[in-house]
Amino acid sequence: MTGRRVVVTAGAGGIGLAIVRAFAAAGDRVHVCDIDLQALERLRVELPAVTTSVCDLADRAAAQAFVGEAVEALGGIDVLINNAGIAGPTADVADLDPDAWEAVLAVNLTGTFAVTQRAIPYLRQSDSGVVLFMSSLAGRAGYPQRSPYATAKRGILGFAETLALELGGDGIRVNAIAPGAVDGERVRSVLRARAESSGRSLEEETAAELSSQALQYFVDPADIAGLCVFLASDTAKSITGQTIAIDGGPRLVK
Repeated sequence: MTGRRVVVTAGAGGIGLAIVRAFAAAGDRVHVCDIDLQALERLRVELPAVTTSVCDLADRAAAQAFVGEAVEALGGIDVLINNAGIAGPTADVADLDPDAWEAVLAVNLTGTFAVTQRAIPYLRQSDSGVVLFMSSLAGRAGYPQRSPYATAKRGILGFAETLALELGGDGIRVNAIAPGAVDGERVRSVLRARAESSGRSLEEETAAELSSQALQYFVDPADIAGLCVFLASDTAKSITGQTIAIDGGPRLVK
């Protein structure tokens, strides 16, 4: 897969940065968007060959323009990785601000749609087109006090499965990845918000989060990146329309 043209949304930090590093290490050309200008600058220092765009995926025109910039930088698209997403509020549905609901769906679902739709013509021109969506364990099961996030991530699964059927005839493979709790600032932020809401300590909320897993640690972003590299490779040429969990085995715990 050396030399593929890879596009990653929200690729300047967290899971996205791990994905960018993994594909760059494999010899691929990568174009990244992110809303965080300083993070993009740090990425360019670390990986000068990676090209970048500043983009807020909640802005449809900006999302579509980003794809055009990626094509201009790379000459086409072979692999699209829809990683962008925001955590959203921590609140019961009864207390949820409707504007917060719409803000999460605008980035996590509608922004993902805008990027993917714009990329399809270029993926069809590729000899080995691949689309990967970052869903979540929250997209496969309910997530109390996180309804916008869970709803958007469940929507991603339906979108990915539908797209796999629509693009299979073009030889384009489409899969979703469903991480559990991933090590990093995002899960810490969620746990802090949950602790404030519950009145429990951060340590207690962390222990409660891990107690439902077979493996007692948060998922390493590098492992998710490795899964992306595998799913984009010829070794996975017969895998499409699937949701691949990487979540420490929460369903194994009774």
